[in-house]
Amino acid sequence: MNNGSRASATADNTGHRIAAIVITKNEEAVIRRCLESVAWADEIILVDSGSSDRTVEIARELGARTVVTADWPGPGPQRNRAIDQATTDWILALDADEWVTPELRDEIREVVKAPGEYVGYRIPRLSSYCGRRMRHSGWWPDYVSRLFRRGRARFGGGIVHDHLVPEGRMGKLTHPLLHEAITDLDDMLSKLNSYSTWGAQTLHERGRRAGLGTALGHGAWTFIKTYLIRAGFLDGREGFMLAVSNAEGAYYKYLKLMLMERQEKNRR
Repeated sequence: MNNGSRASATADNTGHRIAAIVITKNEEAVIRRCLESVAWADEIILVDSGSSDRTVEIARELGARTVVTADWPGPGPQRNRAIDQATTDWILALDADEWVTPELRDEIREVVKAPGEYVGYRIPRLSSYCGRRMRHSGWWPDYVSRLFRRGRARFGGGIVHDHLVPEGRMGKLTHPLLHEAITDLDDMLSKLNSYSTWGAQTLHERGRRAGLGTALGHGAWTFIKTYLIRAGFLDGREGFMLAVSNAEGAYYKYLKLMLMERQEKNRR
């Protein structure tokens, strides 16, 4: 990363400097694309939860300030750790499999110069599933709150999902953040298994109950909602594949919840 260019950018942006923060674990396949897309930021801060691959090495090579932790408290607390390291006026929070286009970069630079009443902005996210950018299926526009004034927002949420809690009004940007959500079927199956387990654990902690009928019903409804109601059929064969994988995720989440209840009863 060109330190001279960064110093010049910082001098020209007094009062609206931007830090890009990224949370990672074993993301060497995608982290370079992510960090290179925010090379224009005044700071890049990466918080890594114990990667065993070259994620941290690549980040340091690209000029990121890295913080390595051994634990994973969830995405929200992990992002907050990164926020605490920042010294800029604005924060742009990213996942490692997301990247900023030149159009979005220019829009971000403009809005932080004159934010008006807003303490942050929601950004439309365009995600891909097995190589196809999904314009339907409930995936677009997938607004995510990722750009905000430092000191005016923090992240909350559980072990799976997080959400920004702003102290004021949020605006909306126009250009999308790009996101490689699912790379292939192996990736889909791995994430389906992890997310269904985390989802079941969350429901179990809330005292929710489920049976086989509940699992079947949620699975069928999820397919109908994704493929028909949210027009997944307009996303071609990937729309059908996504509807099926969403249905499987819902089915296994409630099936795992049912089995958790059984195991709990057997221990009594």
